[in-house]
Amino acid sequence: MSKTLDKIAEELRDANKKIQLLYAFNGTGKTRLSREFRLLIDPKDTGEDEDEQEPSGIKIMYYNAFTEDLFYWDNDLDADTNRKLIIRPNGFTNLALPFLKDQGLDNNIATNFQRYTSDKITPIFNEDFSEVSFSFTAGGDSNENNIKISKGEESNFIWCVFFSLLEEIIQILNEADLSNRSTDIFEHLEYIFIDDPVSSLDDNHLIELAVIISKLVKRSESNLKFIISTHNPLFYNVISNELNTNILNPNFISKQETPDIEKWIYHVDKHSLRYIFNKYEDGRYDLNVLGRKTPFSYHLQLLREIQTIKNTPNLLKKYHLNFLRNILEKTATFLGRSRWEHLLPKVNGEPDPHLNRLLNLSSHSAHAGEEIGELQENDRGKLIELVKYLESNYKFSELIQQNEAV
Repeated sequence: MSKTLDKIAEELRDANKKIQLLYAFNGTGKTRLSREFRLLIDPKDTGEDEDEQEPSGIKIMYYNAFTEDLFYWDNDLDADTNRKLIIRPNGFTNLALPFLKDQGLDNNIATNFQRYTSDKITPIFNEDFSEVSFSFTAGGDSNENNIKISKGEESNFIWCVFFSLLEEIIQILNEADLSNRSTDIFEHLEYIFIDDPVSSLDDNHLIELAVIISKLVKRSESNLKFIISTHNPLFYNVISNELNTNILNPNFISKQETPDIEKWIYHVDKHSLRYIFNKYEDGRYDLNVLGRKTPFSYHLQLLREIQTIKNTPNLLKKYHLNFLRNILEKTATFLGRSRWEHLLPKVNGEPDPHLNRLLNLSSHSAHAGEEIGELQENDRGKLIELVKYLESNYKFSELIQQNEAV
């Protein structure tokens, strides 16, 4: 049953899991969900401007598009020499920046940043951490100062500020004795919500990032809970697989379940959930729980949607042909085929000309209205024929059944 966004936020809260992973297509509303969740957990701030938020007693921290908007460029348009990245003061930065400065975390931020970019680019904070400039080592002792970094590098840097802060927070909260903690400003922190960190990364660095985030989550021994959302299937699968290993955390299991606290006691089914986050045409949403027997794949999700309506052909629309084209493209790439048409059923030794023409025409529609148009009866029959062919020849049906909700 579809729900409003605030109800989805309540569902995430009420799940009470250590880790929740969400996959959603671009434009579904992940950023809005992270905002709605923050307002649910910490309702004292109800506006876009967080200046009135208290600098202590914080219950939730999130990384999303709002976080990136806190950083903006002063390009020194008059002299074009003193370019710097300005950090806008608000509730989060008023808390984070003094802490980063006091802990001397500028070197950690620089190291994390250079991991994803280049060791030749160095971020340099000013005295109060409200501004950042960047220098480039050209070779030898030659440096170019106050350079303007790319948008992708900027996104990397902002994430590294957040991540370096998160590393320190987890270490602080892992100290069970409150009197031994270096600060009490994170004492009430309950949730970390991470939405699509550094989407500009290439696949190799994206995998590395997923592994690093997973290791950080595993090091958390407190009651801190994590919600991670993404539109990238690779990131989703890697972080899901990494988190499916055991985590030693006595706070998330009762002593009755295991008297030996040294035992690996993180139970995937009990303490984590994986979802697909969907948005419907009426503006409502739902969370579909995924199983864990196979990785999540975008093309399997599309095929499953088609399977659910193949016995009611009148519900098939032209956009389902685009779904099938997408499925065939990804499957052909995986199998090393040069063209997706090679996966179609054969007629006289050649790809079925009816299906070939139908799928090609559907992907070159000139009018958006045609995407929801009706299919002719014989075209609906051919589409269902193709779905059955794919199920039979490539065993998609078995994979989808294994990936159903648990």
